[in-house]
Amino acid sequence: MSNSENQEAYWTNRYQENLTGWDIGNPSLPMKSYIDQLSNKDIKILIPGAGNAYEAEYLFHQGFRNVYVLDISNVPLQQFKSRVPGFPSSHLLHQNFFELADTYDLILEQTFFCSLEPTVENRSGYAKQMYELLNPGGKLVGLWFKHPLRKDSNRPFGGTKEEYLSYLTPYFSEHSLADCYNSIPPRMGNEFFGIFQRKPTA
Repeated sequence: MSNSENQEAYWTNRYQENLTGWDIGNPSLPMKSYIDQLSNKDIKILIPGAGNAYEAEYLFHQGFRNVYVLDISNVPLQQFKSRVPGFPSSHLLHQNFFELADTYDLILEQTFFCSLEPTVENRSGYAKQMYELLNPGGKLVGLWFKHPLRKDSNRPFGGTKEEYLSYLTPYFSEHSLADCYNSIPPRMGNEFFGIFQRKPTA
């Protein structure tokens, strides 16, 4: 079984067993607040590792029609389709993030990075893939957990600001990466909110 198949089986099991403690049942306030500032509803948006994709649902109901939802497990994608039947099926991407080949204007990061096994290969590959997936001038925006990464830690995996920037700055200009002021109460003080713009060349 390939690593991609292993990952799909792992996440599918989590959804089937309802082991989804990260799922808050609605779009997170930091992401909703950022979405509410977007004026161009024609931009092409990707939400990777989206799970039940409440942010995509919110975007769709706000009139954004160029939104794509990606997950390695088909279970949350089907749950999303049942919940938002008008959402185009062709915009539901059942595949491995690292194998996706397309380009977007905006990628919304809802702690997806922190769900990946925290190897140097995964983390550097994430930064490079985000760069490849964005159009020139495109932005990577979202949330990263700020608790230190421990050898014995379980998902969600954390990291320090310095570590995150070490992976992202070769590919992105840092607009901001700061403590998130409007996290949900259980995560207050435990998240960074970041906005990164793709460099013209890496």
